[in-house]
Amino acid sequence: MDLLDNTVRPYAWGSTTAIPTLLGTEPTGEPQAEMWMGAHPGAPSRTGRGTLAEVIDADPEKELGTASAAKFGPRLPFLLKLLAAGAPLSLQVHPDLAQAKAGYEDEERRGVPLDAPHRNYKDANHKPELICALTEFDGLCGFRAPAETADLLDGLGIASLKPYVDLLRAHPEDAALREVLTAILTADPEEMSRTVTETAAACDRLGGAYAPYAGIAHHYPGDPGVLAALLLNHVRLQPGEALFLGAGIPHAYLDGLGVEIMANSDNVLRCGLTPKHVDVPELLRIVRFEAGDPGILRPEASPDGEEVYDTPIDEFRLSRYVLPEGSGVHDLTLPTPQILLCTAGTVRAGEHELAPGRSVFVPAGEKAGVSGAGTLFRATVLV
Repeated sequence: MDLLDNTVRPYAWGSTTAIPTLLGTEPTGEPQAEMWMGAHPGAPSRTGRGTLAEVIDADPEKELGTASAAKFGPRLPFLLKLLAAGAPLSLQVHPDLAQAKAGYEDEERRGVPLDAPHRNYKDANHKPELICALTEFDGLCGFRAPAETADLLDGLGIASLKPYVDLLRAHPEDAALREVLTAILTADPEEMSRTVTETAAACDRLGGAYAPYAGIAHHYPGDPGVLAALLLNHVRLQPGEALFLGAGIPHAYLDGLGVEIMANSDNVLRCGLTPKHVDVPELLRIVRFEAGDPGILRPEASPDGEEVYDTPIDEFRLSRYVLPEGSGVHDLTLPTPQILLCTAGTVRAGEHELAPGRSVFVPAGEKAGVSGAGTLFRATVLV
């Protein structure tokens, strides 16, 4: 097992206190948004044998196992994170695998630099993801039913929102959502800024169901993404609950600390709540214009105490163990690569004692005995 030394990313939306509190360190006053655990080239975890990317590159079959290397190639197919949102992240969607491959090949063929601000596809992979709350966690996920959104917007009493209300009530569901999102993202910027300002004031005044959107508007005044956010379901996760975000589902995280796992990709198409590039035509091609319940996930317990968050993809599998005092040694050995992350208490993994926020990489087939009293998340793959 390799004890991991992980990079914390200081994105502006990050909480200044959540990750330091978990780690038991003093806050620096700067945002600490994400702690990355894995072999992503942007910030690979460090081990006593070099970076995790270097360790895997040196002998992929040994570190990943024959089956994982054959199915996903000579790389760790997931990235595990601690994510601490102190402000809303950008409203975004991710492509499916076919869309990502086609988009990446197109931008490569056109010679768009990988670091260009208008580049959409940084790789040819999809980016399904799962967020599991460690604290109460707020987010937006998927479209609300158009009729319900029409009622919500109508309740604000703002004349410039009436065309959107009428569209939401007059069309079939997919057409209504497409037309309204298109109208929001292509409106005259000055007119939209005025509408968003009025909307923010009304949301602030009315509170209740409008309160989350007032908070978003506070962070992004005048941004059309505020109106786009009003089309989406607001979700509040309790600790241990999770959301799975598949391709084409618009979403944003608003506030809270969680464990996030995703396929190893950087492909993001933004809808708003960001100063970054918004490619409206490509976004509209990727978004799935379907309303529905966000589908809060709760873990399914197995007889050995593993609690699994069931998702429909193979690049990652997230589960957790809540280990009571005196429960003995649990054998977590697998023929696939694993990252084990402690989030509460103290857990011994092999020769390493893990306090909250500490993690280890377990090569495929490596003996993985764990004990102690605490909460341990396990990230691996399905082969």
